[in-house]
Parts: sequence; structure tokens; C-alpha cells
Amino acid sequence: MKIDEKTISRLAELSRLEFDPASAAEIQKDLTRIIGFIEKLNELDTEKVEPLIFMGDSENILREDVDVQTITQDEALKNAPRKDSDYFRIPKVLSK
Repeated sequence: MKIDEKTISRLAELSRLEFDPASAAEIQKDLTRIIGFIEKLNELDTEKVEPLIFMGDSENILREDVDVQTITQDEALKNAPRKDSDYFRIPKVLSK
């Protein structure tokens, strides 16, 4: 794939970036090297290679989800700046 000035200007437009001509030339060289690397990877035979999902064989060991009440409702509401019986009162966020 050939990366030309038109491609660079289109990518800049899509990504809402602005850069001077010297930077555009540098980006063009970088993108050409990246595309070349990807094309080199495409030369490899990956027909019998399984997709890599995890980097290791270890599994995530999770603890059981146990409901433990560490604070009562009255204790939680004790320092609330505004409350209404059993609930916190907050300023309106959405208007109708």
C-alpha cells in the first residue's frame, strides 16, 4: 500500500489534526514503515496457529461474592448534608 500526501491529509482531516509539511513527511515515512511491517507479517503461514487470547496459562482466581453489611443505613445517612428519611437528597441533574 502506498502512503501519499493525499492519504496523509485525509487521515489528518479525519483525526482533526493539523501539522506542518515537515511533520507530514515524517508521518508519511512512519506509516510507510508500519504498513511494510504488516505486509511482512502477512508473509507468514498462520494457518495452523491458534489465536492467542491470554498471555499465560494462569487463571484469574476470584473470591466468592459474599454480602457483608459493614455500615448501617443510619450510619451512612448520619453525615449526609441533605437526606429524606431513608435516602440521600441530591440536586437535580436532569431537567424535564
